[in-house]
Amino acid sequence: MQHGILPLWKERGMTSHDCVFKIRKILHTKKVGHTGTLDPGVEGVLPICIGNATRLAEYLTDTGKVYEAIIEIGTTTTTEDAEGEVVEEDTTEKHITRTQVLEALKSLTGVISQTPPMFSAVKVNGRKLYEYARSGEVVDRPTRQITIYALDLLDDCEIYEGKSITFPVRIACSKGTYIRTLAVQIGEELGYPAHMASLVRTKSGTFTIDDCVTLEQLQEKVENEQLRDCIKPLEYALMDFPQIEITPDILKKIINGQVLPMHPSLEEHDKIVYMENNKAVAVYVKHPEKKGLMKPEKMFPKVD
Repeated sequence: MQHGILPLWKERGMTSHDCVFKIRKILHTKKVGHTGTLDPGVEGVLPICIGNATRLAEYLTDTGKVYEAIIEIGTTTTTEDAEGEVVEEDTTEKHITRTQVLEALKSLTGVISQTPPMFSAVKVNGRKLYEYARSGEVVDRPTRQITIYALDLLDDCEIYEGKSITFPVRIACSKGTYIRTLAVQIGEELGYPAHMASLVRTKSGTFTIDDCVTLEQLQEKVENEQLRDCIKPLEYALMDFPQIEITPDILKKIINGQVLPMHPSLEEHDKIVYMENNKAVAVYVKHPEKKGLMKPEKMFPKVD
């Protein structure tokens, strides 16, 4: 059985679950999980965890992402993207300068608040928002803080003119960011209705476009026995944490998942990884109740 992380290029028109289903069939294994939903209309980098690496899916979900989007000024939609029905339209002739766009992007860079769109998978009172939306219900949604690390304009236009205006942006952001909502917020800063016309995720954590394979390419690699070329070791998901080689005196304790005296590295980091011969054995975190001690958060059985 394979264990590791497959950087998949999710193609437009598929759900993240569709990808998991197809990979299970291609690899003949049930132990497959994705690392954060990408809407069907979005293509891009989607790391897939296989085998023991499924234990690390939440770590990869929590990493930052980079997207490239087309923002369209002039209309808003029910879904805040091009798939929804138009709910507001401004057909006036617009004249927006590059400076105005850059100022709008700057105002939305850093820590900002977002309210998830009704057509999203956020749960309220045990139901997903899109379930309420499909039945015509509108409910109060939780506003949350997210971080936009960078928001860059990708073209070189000086003036944007017309009844409908589009421009490309690149967004580096924290987990939980809704680019659709950000598109609407950019429009609000410019004084017009807006939506996200298209979106591509170009980076997820450490994985970029260059690391990815499509489902078709994955099938070919399986047929040609080249699967190891595209599946990364699960240690890739742990690269941001201190990695500590296990000493003989604590090897048995760590393998048995025992509580240990806190390692100095946990003063500056929230997790540490114990390694044996360059293979992850366990992830340890501060003990939530016992001061000066740490406990295992994840354990990784040996794989032949």
